Amino acid sequence: MNTDSKNLSKSHAKSHGETDDDDIDLMALLLVLLRGWKVVVFFAVLGLLIGILYSRYVNPTFKSDALIQIEENAQGIAALGESISELVGSEASKAETEAELIRSRMILEPVVNLLHLRIQLADPNVGNIDKIKNDRTDTQLNTAEGVSLNAEDGQVQVSQFNVSQAYLNQTFTLTRTATGFVLSNGFDDFKGQIGQAHKFKGVEGQIHITVNDLPAEGYPINISKQSVKATTDAMNSVLSVVEKGKQTGIIQMSMTGDNQQQVTSVLNEIVLSYITQNQSRGSEETTKTLTFMETQIPTLKEKLESSEATFNEFRTKYGTIDVGKEAELLLGENSQIDAQLNELKLKKAELTTYYTEEHPLVIQINEQLQVLNSRKQQIDNTIAGLPEIQREFLKLSEDTAINREIYLTLLKNYEQLKIVKAGQIGFARVIDLPISTFKTIAPKKLQIMILAMLLGTMLGALLVLLKSLLRKVVKDPERLEVKTGIPVIATIPRSPLLSRLNKNKKTGARMLAHIDHNSLSYEAIKSLRTSLTFGMPKEDSAVQSAKVILITGESPGVGKSFISANLSEVFAQLNKKVLVIDADMRLGELHKMFSMSQYNGLADYLMQDNNQLTQIDNLQKDNIQKDNSQKDSDASNLGIANFIHPTTMDHIDFIPRGKHPYNPASLLMKDEFGQLMAALKSQYDYIIIDSPPVLAASDAMVLGQYADKVLMVTRYDDSIEGQLVYAVKQMNKSNIQVDGIILNDVQQGLMSKYSYHYSYAYGNKQ
Repeated sequence: MNTDSKNLSKSHAKSHGETDDDDIDLMALLLVLLRGWKVVVFFAVLGLLIGILYSRYVNPTFKSDALIQIEENAQGIAALGESISELVGSEASKAETEAELIRSRMILEPVVNLLHLRIQLADPNVGNIDKIKNDRTDTQLNTAEGVSLNAEDGQVQVSQFNVSQAYLNQTFTLTRTATGFVLSNGFDDFKGQIGQAHKFKGVEGQIHITVNDLPAEGYPINISKQSVKATTDAMNSVLSVVEKGKQTGIIQMSMTGDNQQQVTSVLNEIVLSYITQNQSRGSEETTKTLTFMETQIPTLKEKLESSEATFNEFRTKYGTIDVGKEAELLLGENSQIDAQLNELKLKKAELTTYYTEEHPLVIQINEQLQVLNSRKQQIDNTIAGLPEIQREFLKLSEDTAINREIYLTLLKNYEQLKIVKAGQIGFARVIDLPISTFKTIAPKKLQIMILAMLLGTMLGALLVLLKSLLRKVVKDPERLEVKTGIPVIATIPRSPLLSRLNKNKKTGARMLAHIDHNSLSYEAIKSLRTSLTFGMPKEDSAVQSAKVILITGESPGVGKSFISANLSEVFAQLNKKVLVIDADMRLGELHKMFSMSQYNGLADYLMQDNNQLTQIDNLQKDNIQKDNSQKDSDASNLGIANFIHPTTMDHIDFIPRGKHPYNPASLLMKDEFGQLMAALKSQYDYIIIDSPPVLAASDAMVLGQYADKVLMVTRYDDSIEGQLVYAVKQMNKSNIQVDGIILNDVQQGLMSKYSYHYSYAYGNKQ
């Protein structure tokens, strides 16, 4: 064995360095994806299939829309003038606030009660397969008369279903019987008549139900009563209320669901519920004002009548008194002075909070107060001089006038508000009521299928990349040489014809020379023969000694037997006598390549009695004095020939693995195997040994002691790079130098970055 190649390869790895170990080769990543195209396509098709099934499984979704305008101010009847609208306060409302109000239970609960939305019906006989098969399933329809659902064997109609708190959100089963129906919750069975209202008393409370129709006898239907909160929450989850645009005051309401008629009906009732509440809220202030006026008018009327009666009584008693002009002027001036005094006192009180009595402004106000008080005193003195009857007359006439003015004003406003209320509207008005379009908005089947296929493709690509990152498979011969320090002496392309034949399990293993002798694979085997022929160590030609080639691999399934059998065939073409030994006494299958039996082979020979085997040693000592014919005769007499079987091909003999021993490695380590090899080397030109995998057994390390060349077979795009490197290290630890690596089953094409390692067949292609 040549030990210089190891040092040369190590220096080669060192000279090239590790500069590209951590580089990200985008082209390599792309090629990884292309090589894993089957996985990517599989997941893409799987995603497409899931998308198709999902689009059929999900019920179609329908949508209804409505528009409402929110006005900033409530308007009365303009023809009545501004004075009326001033009497009723205006309420400004933002669209966002109203949107939240629409979603409240105050608006939704009346709709829930009107349409019996808390009652839920379901058909338990409809399974997942049925949903996919039918593309859509029937859903319940809620109306003011009740709830209905179309089933396979008929229709369900329930107009009333009220339960106690304990039975809320609990599923019951309705089943038609010969005499009526049965309502069951798993514990209690309640029997009733169809078309009649029933009141049942259960363990956890009362149940009120009216069933108008059911499917065929024995067909079960699930029924449940939801809580108000659960129902309104479910409505809010499919209800959208948003302002259309910015500060437009236009609210767009939309609702989605599985039934177009149901969605339109529910949304329509929500709009009407909101408008009714809005109108009630808009006239609330006017109503309160009218109520207050109605309580005050009788009181004011009574007060006016009382003041008029007193005044009339005074006039009757004293007669008509004409109050002079002077008295009227004095009274008017006195009233003005009182108003001025009150105003000045307020100003003084305000100033004294900031200034003292010595401040000029405070002093000025004090002076004005003094003047006004002086004038008021003069007027009082003048009035005091008037006759007592005149003063009483003035007082009574003034009270009567004031009471009359208040009463008439209130009565006038009351009548005006009644007119306003009759024509008053809310600040919200309906622009568009919801209508049924019967156009599905979901699922968007094409989009779902495309998206599912893309997701499947991405998942497949991710798995291929992860597999490539976690499982570094053998691909690049140059990388192998750098990693292992061992040259790749041959790359064996895959034979398409042989691959097709091997797919048929009934067909046995085939030799390339028999079925594909013009292929690139066969030419690569010949190139390997040439490399080995000129790479063998020089020995004395006077003494015949076979060249021993050990073929092993890092793991099972790399193609050792394929390489061993076909390599022996191309050596035999040179008229060389070749012996093939299947040394894998555990699972060797080399006998299938030659269509022979596995028995009466190497294991059987090594397990013979020691007395027979010692005769081989005596034969070996006498070999120098005997000719070849005599050697063959002696070997046959001692039993070696009984384990060597000629094949159907010229110049090729074969030793199968024999029966399975319990200690294959121990048999190989005995002296008997060394004696056997010494005897066989004198009879053949080449001995090719097919060894068990290095990582599976230690046999290859024992057999390597007898080999002139040790070759490691690895499979392209299948073997693990780390395992191959570890196998080479294990051989080196046993002082066995691996002389070369054979890269088997290389596939050529655009997907392979390293397709230039192929050989080219030169010859007849017919």
